[in-house]
Amino acid sequence: MRITPALELKERIAKLQKEMRAADLDAVLILQNADLFYFTGSMQQGLLYVPVGNDPVYMVRKDLGRARMESGLEHVVPFKSPRDIPGVLSDHGLELPSRAGMEFDVLPVSTFNRFAKSFGDCEMVDVTHQIRTVRSVKSEYEIAILKDAALLVGRAHKRAQEVIREGVTDFDVAAELEFVMRKAGHQGMIRMRGFNSELFYGHVFSGPDSAVPTYSDTPLGGMGVSPSFPQGASYKKIKANEPIVVDIGGVFDGYIVDQTRMFCIGGLPDELMQAYEDMMQIQEHARVIAVPGATWGGVYDSCYEMAAEFGYANHFMGAEGARVSFIGHGVGIELDEYPFIASGFNDHQLQENMVFAFEPKVVYPGVGAIGIENTFWVSAGGLKNITFADENLVVL
Repeated sequence: MRITPALELKERIAKLQKEMRAADLDAVLILQNADLFYFTGSMQQGLLYVPVGNDPVYMVRKDLGRARMESGLEHVVPFKSPRDIPGVLSDHGLELPSRAGMEFDVLPVSTFNRFAKSFGDCEMVDVTHQIRTVRSVKSEYEIAILKDAALLVGRAHKRAQEVIREGVTDFDVAAELEFVMRKAGHQGMIRMRGFNSELFYGHVFSGPDSAVPTYSDTPLGGMGVSPSFPQGASYKKIKANEPIVVDIGGVFDGYIVDQTRMFCIGGLPDELMQAYEDMMQIQEHARVIAVPGATWGGVYDSCYEMAAEFGYANHFMGAEGARVSFIGHGVGIELDEYPFIASGFNDHQLQENMVFAFEPKVVYPGVGAIGIENTFWVSAGGLKNITFADENLVVL
């Protein structure tokens, strides 16, 4: 178990305070679990109060003992309700702010109202962009953890070659891969920031099931086992000569990597084999152009144009009517972090040590899906792999 170093937390807070000064904020109030973990090293129920010019105060309702054990912050103190906040701030020589930021993208309205009431006439504004901007550039410490997470999906890739066979269900394969990753240290859940976004380990599906769309903002969906969780593996039995998609997230010490690999039994039709080679070419193109200074939207546009030139305009990143407008997404503590390699993000630039998963895929309804996905970090010269499993389509 890693405990986030105090110096790491100090640097993160300093970066946030720099963003706060640029946005003319006196303070930031952080309540969401992923953000709490990032800035405190702990995920206990409470509030992190970050003043623009002083040390932060981590106010903990439950459990204070664990928070003090886990967090490297100096000020970890108890509180019972939002009504206690003004007194806690006064105890630390801090005045109530005039303008403060909260995580508008994730806070329930009722929670926002309860906490905002304690700050009187303070103007509350959205600080989502500033927080996500700070989190988007990874430290060497974070990249090292992401590389550990890649070991989990590497093990799953090897196990998939042992358990995939005709007559086995997609669900059985998924369970075997989840088991091997769980024993290797997978935390058992994958965090996503988007409202109603849910994911369990990832997606394993074969043949037509891999082309079934669903509600989630993903290029692939799958039938799942019930309308209560309509995505991922179903009880469909694997057959020869159909694509088998293993799209899974490895999570270790809180950090996520995303990887997709392709399998089949006996081979695939020429059309799908060519599609796989073309998706690999698009990935190689991204490796070259996704350098510091390139825009998120510019990388997307260039790769989408390449896919269209290959003839996949009606199949790229989802079936007709269900396509998504991204090819890549940032990863870290959550699966949907900055940067978004997506349409329209032409005012946002890649920075060195940003980390994202890149997943060019094509979908043929009634037949299946095929593609590749790796997690990369942005270096001065282009993309560098974090996930490392063999990229060749595995023919069993």
